Amino acid sequence: MNIQTSPEKKLFVLDTNVLMHDPGCIFRFQEHDIFIPMIVLEELDRAKRGMTEVARNVRQASRFLDELIRDVNPEHIKDGLPLARLEANGGGGVIGRAGRLYFQTSIMSELLPETMPGSLADNSILSVVLALTRQLPEIKVILVSKDINMRLKAATLELPAEDYHNDQVLDDIELLYSGAMALEGDFWDRHGSRMDSWQEKGRTFYKLEDPLVAEWYPNQYLYMEDDSNFEAIVRSCDGRTAILELARDYRSKHNSVWGIAAKNREQNFAFNVLLDPDIDFVTLLGTAGTGKTLLALAAGLTLTMERKLYNEIIMTRETVPIGEDIGFLPGTEEEKMAPWMGALMDNLELLGNRSGNTEWEQGATQNLLMNRVKIRSLNFMRGRTFLNRYLIIDEAQNLTSKQLKTLITRAGPGTKIICIGNLSQIDTPYLTATTSGLTYVVDRFKGWEHAAHITLRRGERSRLADFGSEYL
Repeated sequence: MNIQTSPEKKLFVLDTNVLMHDPGCIFRFQEHDIFIPMIVLEELDRAKRGMTEVARNVRQASRFLDELIRDVNPEHIKDGLPLARLEANGGGGVIGRAGRLYFQTSIMSELLPETMPGSLADNSILSVVLALTRQLPEIKVILVSKDINMRLKAATLELPAEDYHNDQVLDDIELLYSGAMALEGDFWDRHGSRMDSWQEKGRTFYKLEDPLVAEWYPNQYLYMEDDSNFEAIVRSCDGRTAILELARDYRSKHNSVWGIAAKNREQNFAFNVLLDPDIDFVTLLGTAGTGKTLLALAAGLTLTMERKLYNEIIMTRETVPIGEDIGFLPGTEEEKMAPWMGALMDNLELLGNRSGNTEWEQGATQNLLMNRVKIRSLNFMRGRTFLNRYLIIDEAQNLTSKQLKTLITRAGPGTKIICIGNLSQIDTPYLTATTSGLTYVVDRFKGWEHAAHITLRRGERSRLADFGSEYL
């Protein structure tokens, strides 16, 4: 092995989970060099079988490595393979030369503490990193791993280790777009005289031309915290001119949605965008009890059963257990998904009970609703196209950006997609609030005129649930 590098470059040693998480990671280290230990290739080989997202990523990573090595003389592999650098946004376009990719071509081992036996894959990788550090004292060798415990082990050996940050959407989740903005108290005094207003089809619109609108996004929720109760939606925004539409008020019973009235400002905005046929993609964030699922279902039933805009409602979610896995489940696809759909079914039962006075009427309504609501597994979404469907993706915080891309690109004409999630309840390994696919789509869709986002902040489940959420 002949590592031809320079002190200006870094040598990143990749853990297996990085390639499993992002198959294209080898192209995303800019001008720096990459080293892949032999044990990593062994672990990739063992994980390539199956139809899971991890297995697909492993096979894609293997194909990338095969393309790089295919036309190279075996005698030159030890000199490293030249890499190209991809676009930073993940678009796949090549933008310039990068470093070189090195494979382990000889035995490399350094003695580890007796508490770290070399037979474990993680410890074998640490042994290789330790050997490289001692063989290349003038080069900064860094281990890259998604595994926190692996990075802790490296720290105990005084080896530099980092998380894989390329898929991180934001540096701080507090910077995530909230979908709403409070206007200053003197907004009307400063801008009212320069705003045009008009009525169109029973709706009230305002037009504002001011540098202030450069901070706004399409379908953002604007409100004032004074007694005016002014709430508006940014319908269009070009950086200098914006058109606002006065939001509908769904707080009263006579203007409720399938028997559900909005209980706060954010819920009211959620109903505005959920019921708008011109908005194809809606993301709802919020902690437990903020009403995400109930609002999405109530709007879906109204649009499907009353307005006839969609043929049916499709519900799906990632099947990540909180406790022990319950194993294989018998029955049809819907029967297998039923244990994972408890939250959706609870809300559906509540909505059905609001539609009838007698027990018989409630039972008949439940049967009618179930005929228009379908439960589907994410495992069978690839390759499908949904036409005129209202698709609800629950627990979307557990999906990667690639999984959400797969689902969103299934949408055919007339389909609306609702993504629901809570970024503080991520159960998938190697995903965090800043790398979740839900965070990714919120950030990427915020400038599109047919998408909307809102963060629900107030819990409306019960006083017990609110107290437990705050103090436990």
